[in-house]
Amino acid sequence: MTLVSAHRCLTVPDIEAAIALGADYVEFDVQRCADGSLVLHHDPVEVAPPGAVPYAEALDLLAGRIRLHLDLKVVGGEVPIVAAAVARLGADQLLVTTLEDEGVRTVREWADAQGLELLVGLSLGRGLRDIPVLHGLRIRLTELFPRRRYRDAGATVVVAHHWLARLQVRRFARRRGLPLLVWTVDTPRSLAYWMRPGRAWLVTTNEPALAMRLRADRLPT
Repeated sequence: MTLVSAHRCLTVPDIEAAIALGADYVEFDVQRCADGSLVLHHDPVEVAPPGAVPYAEALDLLAGRIRLHLDLKVVGGEVPIVAAAVARLGADQLLVTTLEDEGVRTVREWADAQGLELLVGLSLGRGLRDIPVLHGLRIRLTELFPRRRYRDAGATVVVAHHWLARLQVRRFARRRGLPLLVWTVDTPRSLAYWMRPGRAWLVTTNEPALAMRLRADRLPT
């Protein structure tokens, strides 16, 4: 059965809606403000925007109700963020993903030192808009053929944009025996493809209700 992660739940209503829907994971991003406080926000912020949900409050909302897919956007200082989630939710209720190889390595080393079996994924599919063409090409090649990056970072989950997963990465995950998380899958056609049993371990989507309906239709009655 393919699991469903409700993407970008950055408000209390979003979190509550995902829980009410029965999604398997709530996904959100955490940003560190200039004063050191942590809030749910997709983009970097100096000061917490009005209405931004404090990270600690979000963890309290999730505890005992739903698992957390924590997509780290910060570079440096990842461990305290992850440790807070582990302390409040438990390691078995947490999935950590990041685009940064060093961030994966840092979190994995911390988890191993604590004796925790923590799911940590290296995300493939970085945006290349402001990156020089040749450098961007090299990045894409390491995403299509990521064996060395995953080995060096110690990632335990393969995380890929849906088109990268179709091109090559799904086969890589299968060969390595690693769970595959595919993001961000929103169209009915793409969701129908990825929600078929055996294609992905988890799908991150902005349309969790549709994903859940597609999954229910495929379950034996």
